[in-house]
Amino acid sequence: MSKNKGFSDTSANRYSSALYELAEESSVLSQIEKNAISILNLIEKSDDFKNLIKDPTVSQNDLTNSINKIFDYLKIENLLKNFTNFLVIKRRFFFIEQILNNFIEICSEKRGELKTEIKSAKNLSNDEISKIKDQLSKNFTSKIKLNYKYDESLIGGLIVQVGSIMIDTSIKNKLQQIENKMMKV
Repeated sequence: MSKNKGFSDTSANRYSSALYELAEESSVLSQIEKNAISILNLIEKSDDFKNLIKDPTVSQNDLTNSINKIFDYLKIENLLKNFTNFLVIKRRFFFIEQILNNFIEICSEKRGELKTEIKSAKNLSNDEISKIKDQLSKNFTSKIKLNYKYDESLIGGLIVQVGSIMIDTSIKNKLQQIENKMMKV
């Protein structure tokens, strides 16, 4: 791992923790969390916004003005808007996606939620996802924060990861195991 990668992870974690503390002190934690999710959705869906974040040639003034206009349109809480302006001044705005993802994870951990990921070969309905979430909550006696992804490359089955526990019932995994056994023969 390069020094820059380690520095970015450490910096992002520190900024995320600072944002959490500021939001909690200001009693706007749930609003900031909703805003963070909105910004992450914008990053995911807008190549223009993604490019704005990553473009080192954009001046701080232009970047601040653009962000403020976008955030005013999205009705982003002032604390978060000021925080992102601070990131621009400190030349850390390119970490915004990582910082906001870390912030959302901190919020989830503080609520006692257990991070869970499910990948399935079949596109699951909201009802099916809800039933899986309820069953996992009962089995792990904890609130579950579920992240669901449809992955047709699995061919069939599911991959469920709850915290550090992973259960892989996918056909892709079974075929890989058979291939590995055949290679040993």
